[in-house]
Amino acid sequence: MVNIGYTLMCEQAGPKELVDYAVRAEAAGFDHLVISDHYYPWLESQGHSPYAWSVLGAVAHATSRAQLMSFVTCPIRRYHPAVVAQKASTIGVLSDGRFTLGLGAGENLNEHVVGAWPHVQQRHEMFEEALQIIRPLLNGETLTFSGNHYDVPDAYVWDRPDVPVPMAVAASGRQSATLAAEYGDGMIATDPEARLVDMYERAGGAGRPRYGQVAICYGPDEAECRKIAHDQFRWFGLGWKVNTDLPDNDAFEAATQSVREEDVAAGVSCGPDVDAHVEAFKKFVDAGFTHVALIQVGGDTQPMFLDWAQEQLLPRLREL
Repeated sequence: MVNIGYTLMCEQAGPKELVDYAVRAEAAGFDHLVISDHYYPWLESQGHSPYAWSVLGAVAHATSRAQLMSFVTCPIRRYHPAVVAQKASTIGVLSDGRFTLGLGAGENLNEHVVGAWPHVQQRHEMFEEALQIIRPLLNGETLTFSGNHYDVPDAYVWDRPDVPVPMAVAASGRQSATLAAEYGDGMIATDPEARLVDMYERAGGAGRPRYGQVAICYGPDEAECRKIAHDQFRWFGLGWKVNTDLPDNDAFEAATQSVREEDVAAGVSCGPDVDAHVEAFKKFVDAGFTHVALIQVGGDTQPMFLDWAQEQLLPRLREL
């Protein structure tokens, strides 16, 4: 049976609201909660971007059952990899072992706040070194590391959960799928592509979790949902090769000027039709994903969405 998740979208809600939504989502019956880790929202109209790790600490304390996950944290610029291992282990302790560290190579939008954004080849080198640092620290090893990009003279994480925090790695192609299989305990992807699952399994990841994420916009008025999705989520269709390099909100505004409502609605199911939202979710299930988290687009719509999900959506998704 597929594991059904809910996304705490930091770009569209403040920290107190996110904790409240997490509690509501767990009570509604969601199996896991994932949280974005950004310094900026994608678009100014989203209007938020609290520090995800502070929110995670509060959510770990306020919930008791749902699994938690960063979706995803970039360990190459804003955060040193050794610090990522420390804070992931801390959340593992606070959550009584419910936390999975989701990692990815990041976006210029968030990482440029601490300096220049590296070239893609350099980013990939930095990301692999980061994985080589984080993995042993999560496992309780004392680490000395010297690489091309990072030096760790001596590091040890003192507070860790009884079982080491698992690590899942974002993949978009063969190279990253191989990294996910080599270093991670699971794979993350945002597109329902069976080829990624196949690449991951062929590289050694067979039998491990595959995490996906699908954006929807539920509401009683389809036309209003389409407007919300266009206002908040029109960046989504640009693709990650573009999203990783655009530097700020102005760039995303400019890049999405020609995106129409119907363009967004083609990729984000909108309105009250539960069948349409189930079908969007099912694409990931059919592609071989074991864990799929829903994004409800629109910050103010979360309470309404969670009530509806408990009553109508989750029972339908359980049937999958």
